[in-house]
Amino acid sequence: MVIGSDLIGKAARMRLYRKTTVAVIGALAAGLLAGVPAPAWAAGNDNNVEWDGLFHDQGPLYDSAVAPGCTTPVTLTFRTFHTDVTSVNIKYYDSADSAFHWVPMSFGSNDATGKFDLWTGTVPASCSAKYYRFQVNDGSATAWYNAAGPSTGEPSTQDFYVLPGFSTPDWAKNSVLYQIFPDRFADGDTGNDVTTGEYTYDGYPTEHKSWGASPAADAGYTNSSVFFGGDLQGVDAHLSYLTDTLGVNAIYLNPVFTSPTNHKYDTQDYDHVDPHLGGDAAFDTLVSDLHAKGGHMILDGVFNHTGEWSPWFDKGNVWPNSTGAYESQSSQYAGYYTFQQWPEKYSSFLNQVPTMPKLNYGASGSATRNAIYGSTGSVAQEWIRQHHIDGWRLDAAQYVDADGNAGEDATNHDVWSQFRTAVKDADPNALIFGEYWGDANPWVTGGQWDGATNYDGFTNPVSQWITGKDYNGNAASLSASQFDSWLRGTRANYPTQVQQVMSNHLSNHDIPRFAQRAGGDIWKTYLADFVQMTYVGMPTIYYGDEYGLVGANDPDDRRCMDWSQATTGNDAVALLRKLIAIRKQYPALRTGSFQSLGTDDATKMFAYGRTDAKNRIAVVLNNDSTSHTYQVPAYQLSMKDGSTVTDAVGGASYQVSNGTVSVTVPGHYGAVLVQ
Repeated sequence: MVIGSDLIGKAARMRLYRKTTVAVIGALAAGLLAGVPAPAWAAGNDNNVEWDGLFHDQGPLYDSAVAPGCTTPVTLTFRTFHTDVTSVNIKYYDSADSAFHWVPMSFGSNDATGKFDLWTGTVPASCSAKYYRFQVNDGSATAWYNAAGPSTGEPSTQDFYVLPGFSTPDWAKNSVLYQIFPDRFADGDTGNDVTTGEYTYDGYPTEHKSWGASPAADAGYTNSSVFFGGDLQGVDAHLSYLTDTLGVNAIYLNPVFTSPTNHKYDTQDYDHVDPHLGGDAAFDTLVSDLHAKGGHMILDGVFNHTGEWSPWFDKGNVWPNSTGAYESQSSQYAGYYTFQQWPEKYSSFLNQVPTMPKLNYGASGSATRNAIYGSTGSVAQEWIRQHHIDGWRLDAAQYVDADGNAGEDATNHDVWSQFRTAVKDADPNALIFGEYWGDANPWVTGGQWDGATNYDGFTNPVSQWITGKDYNGNAASLSASQFDSWLRGTRANYPTQVQQVMSNHLSNHDIPRFAQRAGGDIWKTYLADFVQMTYVGMPTIYYGDEYGLVGANDPDDRRCMDWSQATTGNDAVALLRKLIAIRKQYPALRTGSFQSLGTDDATKMFAYGRTDAKNRIAVVLNNDSTSHTYQVPAYQLSMKDGSTVTDAVGGASYQVSNGTVSVTVPGHYGAVLVQ
């Protein structure tokens, strides 16, 4: 849900972490392209730590247990150039005793090329959270390294994590999620369509429009009451398109519970799917069919507020057998809401939308908490236990609190901590991710959500780099090096197991579509697809993005799906299908290490690596309108001279020579070089 002033993203992180102190090797340097530094891999002990040789992340090659148990020691691996440093130490803070501890690392082995030394050390097992960084010494010189990268002075933030007992669902790490706004996806049963004038809500009658017409209301109507007839039968009818043609393996539905509006963020009845969307039976059939294909279902949980037609509030007096809080101060639901002056003055969503009265979560064990998540028959648990959904996306999650406060307080975190316990009790593998537009670290470091909507760490920087606009469509551009720096900074906000389930979307129902921001240039969508399918996180495709559906601000970003475009005869759909298949083929693209390999601001190129024990993959991106050749430092991924890499997209093969691979990439396109 759109969240007002929070639509303005956090300021771009323009911090440049990288320092290069390489010894230039003349014979190699002479043959390299302009702007690409020569590799230095054997500088020797010279009181100078070579920063380009340093690397660690919490991928499988460098961390023995990203989600350890209380009895699991964690062995860490740190990389340096061969013979470059004299010692490496782990320094970690243990929350159990609020003190720092040191672990000396020892030389373990060389990498496959012999250009790097791999140091190992073990953090002892316990149940407490720990945060660690590395001290790297070469004689009298010292460098530090944590999730923010290398630094001269000791860092105090953005350390790596050891969080015993905190894991995120493996299926989500390996999923490509597809977001559907049900009324606009497909009409599978015209008999359940909302008709024009069927009812009136908030003073406006409903309006039914023909499929593909403008989603903006005609005179005398309002946008929220415009309906096209999309339903869950329509989703089920196109399930093979999603799972077989595209290859997605999870669906996220915008709200489906009974509600008088097309968006349904004003829930009327949490117990049932809206009959106009097909009702409970259609939903259960869809979930069963999706599960049969190995997929997973995520529902949108609107738990910050209800609709005014909810039986708990009942402003419209639509529940004759129930007395809502608006109808009587002695209602059993009176404590569910906060009234400043009963009945007309009450807290609502952002205190700006009176049709969405805000829930009051009060003290632990309150009736509101019990109804939403606290009992086996609660909303959150019932839909998992009885309807077999696989998780919740939490709408406006930062605002949940008591007494109509602004949210993000102790009550908010207490609620989501209890919510996690309840949901994981119903299904330990259920996914919980919250809507948040900034740094979600306070919610995802072990006790509340698994992940969040990654506006700050994906949507905004990708949009600014490729389209020159932020996710709201305002002019804002990034160079390749600034883009790289932003991504590094936001990755450092989260534990690895959280990074891997962050929802990486190019568009959604609250912002102008990516293709709109790109000015309809489908090649920019191609490039964005390369990033989305090779970056760390859970790719989330907003319906229609696969073929470049355009749309400005709400309601235009909620246009109807054009099924004439949703075919592999469409080049954009065909490319995305191929990229999804590549992502599914190589686990390194899902759970492997991420390593920046370099940028060239002049040519607008950016390269990064994804690695695990099976594959070394270099992703090369060209954000210019014309083709460019880039010298990929393949040695950084331990690719040996004379070995071959193959572009999984185009099929061309290249040979590693002098530690590099030279590849030419078309404008607004990419290459995925696999070894």
